Amino acid sequence: MSKCRRNLLLATLLAAPLVATPALAEKYGLGREALPEEINAWTVEVFPDGKNLPEGSGSVADGEKIFGDNCAACHGDFAEGVDNWPKLAGGDGTLADKDPVKTVGSYWPYLSTVWDYAHRSMPFGNAQTLTVDETYAIVAYILYSNYLVDDDFVLTKDNFLDVEMPNADGFIVDNRDEVEVPKFSEAACMSDCKTDVQITKKATILDVTPDEGNGEDTAAADTATETDTAQSDTAQTDTAEAPAQDAPAAAEEAKAVAAPAESLSADPELVAAGEKVFKKCKACHQVGEDAKNRVGPVLNGLIGRQAGTADGFKYSSAMKQHGEDGLVWTEQTVEEYLADPKGYIPKNRMSFAGLKDPEDVKAVLAYIESQGG
Repeated sequence: MSKCRRNLLLATLLAAPLVATPALAEKYGLGREALPEEINAWTVEVFPDGKNLPEGSGSVADGEKIFGDNCAACHGDFAEGVDNWPKLAGGDGTLADKDPVKTVGSYWPYLSTVWDYAHRSMPFGNAQTLTVDETYAIVAYILYSNYLVDDDFVLTKDNFLDVEMPNADGFIVDNRDEVEVPKFSEAACMSDCKTDVQITKKATILDVTPDEGNGEDTAAADTATETDTAQSDTAQTDTAEAPAQDAPAAAEEAKAVAAPAESLSADPELVAAGEKVFKKCKACHQVGEDAKNRVGPVLNGLIGRQAGTADGFKYSSAMKQHGEDGLVWTEQTVEEYLADPKGYIPKNRMSFAGLKDPEDVKAVLAYIESQGG
């Protein structure tokens, strides 16, 4: 027997009595059984039926500030998402699109998931620091950002289940274990197979289909991609809502002022500057060809339009009232509104603080007009 094997055998024999010692097999006698209330303290998940939802409340107004302090760095001031961080608002009507926008308002079926996730896992890097009331307030603000509640809404345990989520009925029960698994568990067919395989479509835009020949396919795909990107960039824009005047007569007077002899969009340099400023607005607004309502209303046809009347958009009661009182968007009223949205129309939904530089206001208005606003 080699020296190495003898040493290994000796070590094993010496260790065996220690393992079998009764004292090591017994419990140490430390600690005690956890009490029910101690276990319940770790039961923090909230279910769709409201189970485990704690007492508390939070308003939209409080939620806006708390969200700004704890969530906006990643999710944006209006829950529109920053860079590649998740969007929490918008996406209404996009679930059938090729690139759906899945947000709390467009996709999530249960409000309990929002509350539970925010309370347990947020803010990022500082989880479980939000109080119960702060969580209620943040969820209320997210609902408001999706136009599911009004600006004076207060979320509580009592009215939690009264909130209707738009996509609550948009899911089906996963029955793949009953339908698909048995089918795919059958013996594979290994007869009458195809003798050749043909490529019927190419995905050169995604760089997943090898290029053949002189690369014309890839060049064409790149050109198409650049064109699509350019069209997409020019299809987005800023928001506008404005102040009240006196009834129909004021509305007619405002329409007359809406089309000055030479609009701001006649200055190409001003339009170019406005396109840059508009980046502050495009998270919520679109303008131009194929523009749609998003977090904010579409801005096509803005000049000369009565406030609060864009088709298909759900405005705040304050904005609609100003429109009914005769407010029509002109270059002047839009400029005044963008300088101080909350001051111009108190309690309107646009949380944007405004453009403080008058030149920025003129520039962004010029860009909006140049795109059909």
